[in-house]
Amino acid sequence: MFLIVGLGNPEKKYDKTRHNIGFDTIDALADKYNISMNEKKHKALCGTGVIDGVKVLLAKPQTYMNLSGDSVAEIVNFYKIDPEEEMIVIFDDISLAPGNIRVRKKGSAGGHNGIKSIIARTGTQNFMRIKVGVGEKPAGWDLADHVLGHFSREDRALVEDAIKDAEAAAVLMMQGQVDKAMNDFNAKKQE
Repeated sequence: MFLIVGLGNPEKKYDKTRHNIGFDTIDALADKYNISMNEKKHKALCGTGVIDGVKVLLAKPQTYMNLSGDSVAEIVNFYKIDPEEEMIVIFDDISLAPGNIRVRKKGSAGGHNGIKSIIARTGTQNFMRIKVGVGEKPAGWDLADHVLGHFSREDRALVEDAIKDAEAAAVLMMQGQVDKAMNDFNAKKQE
């Protein structure tokens, strides 16, 4: 089974914020592949299904961003998933402009608290990930205010395209085509 985790915060007030782009991507995958996201287990909202012949578990940790690893570690341990081979994490990245995604085979937390938590709780940073651009924080803004804020209408349209790219990249990655996903989606989009 393949695990695809989207990071975000529970509660309606965080819906569609920059920090919840991982949740938005999981919702888009669930809609596209008719996977019901109604199971509450392992401190997450989960759904199981099949994407292109691969059994998948989609998960949206409900622990709040900074404790995402608590949920992810429970899922990995319960299902005996190898996080280095059978897991993709999708999350927001302020260093990428809205509309861009970046596929990585592994990496550091890069200052992202959700990823820090997953690395700490799973004991590895060698898991696949898809970073979805949410744009840099404006000068003088608090980072938390930026990532917990909503997109402008223009940026939201770009982000909807990025979510579709992230969906397609995740499917390629599950099929063992990480390099193709990187080649197809890591090129910076023209402004």
